[in-house]
Amino acid sequence: MVVIENMPQARIEDLCINVTSGGTPSRKNPDFYTGDIPWLKTGELKGWFVYDAVEKITEEAIKKSSAKIYPKNTVLMAMYGDGRTIGSVAITAIDAASNQASCAMVANQDKCLPLFLFYSLKYHRETIVNLALGGAQRNLNQGTIKNFEINCPPLPQQKRIVDTLSNYDNLIENNNRRIAILEDMAQSLYREWFVNFRYPNHEDNLDADGNPKLTDSPLGQIPEGWEVKRLDDYVTLQRGFDLPKAKRNNEGGVPIYAASGLTGYHDEIKAKGPGIVTGRSGTLGIVKLVLEDHWPLNTSLWVKKFENCTAHYAYYLLDSIGLERFNSGASVPTLNRNDVHGSPVIAPPLALINKFEEIVAVKHNQINVLKRKNENLKQQRDMLLPKLISGTIEL
Repeated sequence: MVVIENMPQARIEDLCINVTSGGTPSRKNPDFYTGDIPWLKTGELKGWFVYDAVEKITEEAIKKSSAKIYPKNTVLMAMYGDGRTIGSVAITAIDAASNQASCAMVANQDKCLPLFLFYSLKYHRETIVNLALGGAQRNLNQGTIKNFEINCPPLPQQKRIVDTLSNYDNLIENNNRRIAILEDMAQSLYREWFVNFRYPNHEDNLDADGNPKLTDSPLGQIPEGWEVKRLDDYVTLQRGFDLPKAKRNNEGGVPIYAASGLTGYHDEIKAKGPGIVTGRSGTLGIVKLVLEDHWPLNTSLWVKKFENCTAHYAYYLLDSIGLERFNSGASVPTLNRNDVHGSPVIAPPLALINKFEEIVAVKHNQINVLKRKNENLKQQRDMLLPKLISGTIEL
């Protein structure tokens, strides 16, 4: 057991081979974005390893811009953005480039392990962000990050810290992969049955050429025996409830859902689970299936009533509609539930909906268990992080 007293400190620049930022190839040349070099933006820095990027650029784009290719195990920190983005960190699992809003740090592994630098920046995020300049959107600069000092214990101690913390993050990552697989399976089943019309026993409803027997409808061709109804024949959307932050009890276990998703906890229930919450103001189009009892905020709409369908089916139905297209706001995106209620939707037989529920409910229960495990793992990791990085806990 070792406790590091008077732990030595060092500037980030002195612990790195290179501290730099990236660049954005000209959007006027779309060919720059047809390559295979991952090009990361700050929104993709999610607090762990990055394995790919949404956009890819070419070697020519690298030559004609300030973008650079960073090696695997480069630590990235967002220098610009709102409160959720600025100061966020990630570490590359691949060779990759980034835009100019990211500070890239290549650790000198004779002095500092990349993951130790990564965890140190997570620990000091709030302190570093407080050094940012600007008003509504604050900006960090390379100089601030380069000159920031972090604890720098001997490499063996760094490794023990990294091994302890990364055990939690690896478990979280594995659970996230399992969640993604389960979500994809459920989504694929909905698409197969209710979009491609390859539902169980659909073979019994084929024409002489082996194609599904379809009939015309206001929404195109649908299987014989199916109908087109209004959305409010299935769900009734209701405005959420006010709950100022000062009145919230974060010690409670009732999740609070805003337009953009989970935003905290309370000790009072306003809606029973399973339920559905989506955006009413600010953020539109995000549909959340909530299995437990919850509190939908006033920036959201929640399903007050299900009719002729199940919660899981209604979730995939609402998610497929594209609710953001009903935006009626000028400066602030706004969704009027009355505009949505009259939307025509395909109405399959109730027996098929119930069969879908039997299969998909099991997958979502598994997803919920994994998400709860991840919450516990994150809490344990975040409890250990400051103690390990500051050297106040024994290893």
